[in-house]
Amino acid sequence: MISVHRASRRSFLTTAGSVAGAAFTLGPLGALLSACGGGSSGDGAAEAGWALVQRWPTTSLVPGLVRLPLSIADDRSVLNDGPPELTGRIVRAEDDSVVVDGLRAVRHGEGLDLPYWPFRAELREPGVYYLQVKGGRAEGAALQVLPATSVAVPGLGAILPAFDTPTVDDPRGVDPICTRVPNPCPLHDVTLTQALASGRPMAYLVGTPAYCQTGTCAPALDALLAVQAELGDRVVMVHAEVYTDTTATTVAPAVRACGLDFEPSLFITDATGRIVERLDAVFDAAEIRSALQSALS
Repeated sequence: MISVHRASRRSFLTTAGSVAGAAFTLGPLGALLSACGGGSSGDGAAEAGWALVQRWPTTSLVPGLVRLPLSIADDRSVLNDGPPELTGRIVRAEDDSVVVDGLRAVRHGEGLDLPYWPFRAELREPGVYYLQVKGGRAEGAALQVLPATSVAVPGLGAILPAFDTPTVDDPRGVDPICTRVPNPCPLHDVTLTQALASGRPMAYLVGTPAYCQTGTCAPALDALLAVQAELGDRVVMVHAEVYTDTTATTVAPAVRACGLDFEPSLFITDATGRIVERLDAVFDAAEIRSALQSALS
């Protein structure tokens, strides 16, 4: 999900519960990227610094290690360049107390149109927070950490549930089983169930190259294939589409099986099927490679 934050802290606190609990509608890209023009502080004065462009799903953050990828924008557009590293901190919305300081995020974007910076922080309690970035507008980017019991998506440390994803031999009512062009990807030979039983680290991507509302599913799949070429059969990789057919109106069972309301999502497990990394919304080959190499070590 991509949105440029303009809301005041007061307005976010008023609506955070409903926004964070709302489903990520799998629909057109146009509704997701807010226009960057005309930014102001609310009193008519121009804001100093970058606008922070949220690129994490609003419905999936739970206590523990959270990943917060963002891009930066000026008053005209999201920037296609930026510093090699951003620094920041996280503050609690209710009292502006600093919860985590000294955060650093390296620029990523291999194979993507726009760069992003994935911040990671340990947040132990549910609540509303702000990610503030040096060089960014003072308001920062709002986020809500939800109770773990309210989020269905399997997270770090959980065993990824087995599911019989569509394969070339058995599409299980999904047609096409892969919307990558010009050729389908080769990650549909085994089901997720079979991959988890292989005794090898595994990467499981849920995303639709043809109908992705964030525009990041096709690059994510290409990045996964690039890493597969490097690692070979040391790991098992599976891809599942988001929709059952080309009308892109009926969500596929693979999406429901993981409780997803956003795309794409990449689950990386160790040899036992335990999730060691989950990359949501935007990621590149460098992040995938690093996570799989860790799973192999």
